[in-house]
Amino acid sequence: MLSRRHFLQGIALAAISPRTRASTRTTGGFGPLVPDPQGILDLPAGFGYRIVSTRGDRMDDGLLVPAQADGMAAFPGDDGNIVIVCNHENHPALPERGPFGPGLELIGRIDPAQVYDPGAGLTPGNGGTTTIVYDPKSGATLRRHLSLAGTEYNCAGGPTPWGSWLSCEECFTGPGTDFARLSVVHRDRRHGYVFEVPSSATGPAEPVPLREMGRFEHEAAAVNPASGIVYLTEDQHQSLLYRYIPNQPGALAQGGRLQALAVRKKPSFDTRNWFDPRGMLPNEWMETRWIDLDDVDPDVDDLRYRGFEAGAACFARGEGLSYSDGSLFMTATIGGPSRLGQVFEYRLSTADGTRDEDRRPGQLRLLAESTSDSVLRNADNLTMSPWGDLVICEDTATHCGLVGISPAGSQYPLADNAYTSSELAGACFSPDGKLLFVNIQERGLTLAITGPWPSPA
Repeated sequence: MLSRRHFLQGIALAAISPRTRASTRTTGGFGPLVPDPQGILDLPAGFGYRIVSTRGDRMDDGLLVPAQADGMAAFPGDDGNIVIVCNHENHPALPERGPFGPGLELIGRIDPAQVYDPGAGLTPGNGGTTTIVYDPKSGATLRRHLSLAGTEYNCAGGPTPWGSWLSCEECFTGPGTDFARLSVVHRDRRHGYVFEVPSSATGPAEPVPLREMGRFEHEAAAVNPASGIVYLTEDQHQSLLYRYIPNQPGALAQGGRLQALAVRKKPSFDTRNWFDPRGMLPNEWMETRWIDLDDVDPDVDDLRYRGFEAGAACFARGEGLSYSDGSLFMTATIGGPSRLGQVFEYRLSTADGTRDEDRRPGQLRLLAESTSDSVLRNADNLTMSPWGDLVICEDTATHCGLVGISPAGSQYPLADNAYTSSELAGACFSPDGKLLFVNIQERGLTLAITGPWPSPA
């Protein structure tokens, strides 16, 4: 496992590496990127990829692979296979992007009870998740099926230590397309929740919204394996970092408490550095506290405002969240004076979620803040690599890649989408660390990247 201290010795320098956008850029890492003759993804010499799944493919359940693949995670499966659970960030008014076909002609292939929001038969939620069984030896996709149905804008999420995927809806909408009548009649089917999908599911999971985890525009989730507490980001210009303390670790549907992060002695602290470029300095540790939130399943999308007024810290579009060795690494996509993104580390308290946390508080610091000279811009999904580098997906306006940040603090290009303006999303490693999975969202492709990866740290 990566030593957090080793990683953080140099990472505060990460924003100063020069940026070059050509596919032959050579800043550190694995060497220059080589143009892809297939026109899909540029990678360093010696690396390659296989296409795991493509938008519109017919799945084994007779439905179609939805568009807009986003966050995902890879789990160990039977016989050495890999199980991938993948989100799809779709709007119900665009049925051609969903699993049921452009005219909903395939909706009869699924039990209506397994569809969270049927949209009165007109606009069923067409986001949700798909599950892929992949054979790493042959590079073959063995099975695909819809594993969460009827939800919307399933953006990111995160894996749990008990083998499930937390799928997060990045929306705050009513049922269907939010017609007033549907909102009243089907209030229990409104959106803005987290859903849990077992990686072992061979069909659609029961679509149970985890309401006590809050109703807001969710982005990512990460679990502290020591405490079972779930940390949550929010994709808003003024967003909070939340945590959910379950009544019973590993049984999230049994209820719990939702809290928001605050900086001690600095109530309602603004980490964004938009109005004061020196408001939060790189590498400066700040002790934190947690604020209890009430009315966490609101009718109005105001949870973040109420939390901020109560003293919580705000972030600029909290996005990726990844746990490693007692810390959480988080991205804020438009943070910093240039609004080109920030990377934070939250060092978990050794008394996470207990009364002793007041004496041993967690700590927050800014690790990197992107500028026009940075390799990394508009950081989004992220994951910790087996060898100890952060791997971060970009979500820029025009040009996106994968960027690594090493323990020495250098940034380097790992992959480059030089062929479309699509963001890259869902970067995650196989359980043995030999494959890096990633989505090219607008092209509807899920890839498995192979290469001479370093040995685990």
